[in-house]
Amino acid sequence: MTLQKIKSLDGKDEYVLLPIAVFRALRGQIEQRVAGRNAARLKDDDYVPFVLEDYVDNPVALTRIKAKLTQGELARRMDVSQAYVSKIEAQAQVSSKVLAKVNAALLRTTGAAPAAKVRRTA
Repeated sequence: MTLQKIKSLDGKDEYVLLPIAVFRALRGQIEQRVAGRNAARLKDDDYVPFVLEDYVDNPVALTRIKAKLTQGELARRMDVSQAYVSKIEAQAQVSSKVLAKVNAALLRTTGAAPAAKVRRTA
């Protein structure tokens, strides 16, 4: 029996066309293997929880995201432009003056937790 192979765009075998009789004979084995692979992927010990702090370093951005605000909303509450909020969120360090202004805007309007302390570099 000759099987027809269908190649992907990069030239690798991607699909095989089987006669229906062969497929019916192998169907149970195919379904067991697929189910086994899916079960292996869904193991609880493979789950890695998402921790925002692992991905967002800037204390202003982190606090804003936790308060569920957009940059524009925070900018309006601070009486600055959205571009300014974007600029301070892109900085490696944030001054204590800026943090105080962000904290005041957040506490005044949302009761959100204050932004983290300033990180100092040597």
